[in-house]
Amino acid sequence: MASTTASGVGLGLSCSTKLSKRTPLYSSSSRSSRLCVKMAVSVEKKTYTLEKSQEAFNAAKELMPGGVNSPVRAFKSVGGQPIVIDSVKGSKMRDIDGNEYIDYVGSWGPAIIGHADDEVLAALAETMKKGTSFGAPCLLENVLAEMVISAVPSIEMVRFVNSGTEACMGALRLVRAFTGKPKIIKFEGCYHGHADPFLVKAGSGVATLGLPDSPGVPKAATSETLTAPYNDIAAVENLFNANKGEVAAIILEPVVGNSGFIVPRPEFLTAIRKLTKENDALLIFDEVMTGFRLSYGGAQEYFGITPDVTTLGKIIGGGLPVGAYGGRRDIMEMVAPAGPMYQAGTLSGNPLAMTAGIHTLKRLQKPGSYEYLDKITSELVDGLLEAGKKTGHAMCGGYINGMFGFFFREGPVYNFEDAKKSDTSKFGRFYQGMLREGVYLAPSQFEAGFTSLAHTSQDIQRTIEAAEKVLAQI
Repeated sequence: MASTTASGVGLGLSCSTKLSKRTPLYSSSSRSSRLCVKMAVSVEKKTYTLEKSQEAFNAAKELMPGGVNSPVRAFKSVGGQPIVIDSVKGSKMRDIDGNEYIDYVGSWGPAIIGHADDEVLAALAETMKKGTSFGAPCLLENVLAEMVISAVPSIEMVRFVNSGTEACMGALRLVRAFTGKPKIIKFEGCYHGHADPFLVKAGSGVATLGLPDSPGVPKAATSETLTAPYNDIAAVENLFNANKGEVAAIILEPVVGNSGFIVPRPEFLTAIRKLTKENDALLIFDEVMTGFRLSYGGAQEYFGITPDVTTLGKIIGGGLPVGAYGGRRDIMEMVAPAGPMYQAGTLSGNPLAMTAGIHTLKRLQKPGSYEYLDKITSELVDGLLEAGKKTGHAMCGGYINGMFGFFFREGPVYNFEDAKKSDTSKFGRFYQGMLREGVYLAPSQFEAGFTSLAHTSQDIQRTIEAAEKVLAQI
């Protein structure tokens, strides 16, 4: 487990409350040389513009609902013009207007070793020579499966799918099939993909857009979904008592990333594990965000709590579409064709996603990877909170290794209701200011942020300087 600072930042509890010279391009003093210098400086101070992004987004709105293929990209909660990305590399993104940003979204987590890593790209190029999809078994599936099973404490068998949503859908059907029980318990503000049973008091884009549920979801699809506030053991006990013998499983994000960054209280996960065992129910950890990010074995290794079933995504595809669910062998043998619970996918286990995942995990195995993530993320969060303190803004936030978040409110934040008390209007102004300073954060107060092995101390320092500048202006 990574060490916790005295201020509690490592557990998400720290808060702040309101209270070299450049070398000349030319040494000549001639008029023509001075003109060249003037022109060069003018190029360096390129005006921030989003004209091409605006043109592209306006066209997109005629082609796709809201102009996007995932709601948070539309910038609804932060205002302003969404940026259209042209390329990524390392810790940086570049939009179609030529603006460069230090990226703290990382494609929502999978870019943990950095964008467009040279080794991963080279491996993908070799794999593509053999084909992009087989619709049949390939040896690469075995390789990645062995890596996942050896890393994640709860997983004895694994099934690859194509997204985190698919992974959670499969896990839900699996626990119901295995237990023969219909109901599940989820937590308010936790997001487990957009399948009907999970769109009850969900986080992520549902929270960002202010939608408590979703039209088109019939009552029957959610009638067996029970909800409780995160970090509230008594509420979970009451649900078990009111639904004796009917609860198949609890599903939760062991560290919440879809209501903003929220960590569990010290006793919470232990108590949840105890309650599921006492009530003959299963425990599902949704580690789509936390898997291989909080530690190589995920949140379950970090906290020392082993669930029955785990869902994964993001990192194990190295940026390509992928997901997985796995767990104890006796549970997983319910899945077809070993057992009667049906689930399938034409592109599941495709060679490109397997290749990217294998080479990403190999990089994370190198000594010092998580220590480095802890170091730079602590520098970032400490710096942001200090900038808030200097400029008179109430802020709280925290981190665990390569995952972090902050809120514009006094802390701590233990659940979604606490998170909703954050000043989202201020966050929107801060967000737009940071964009202009070349820093790309998640475009919602209710999303976690991510660092990578490609982020440098210089990136962190530039980000903190930008934050102090913007906070002084809003």
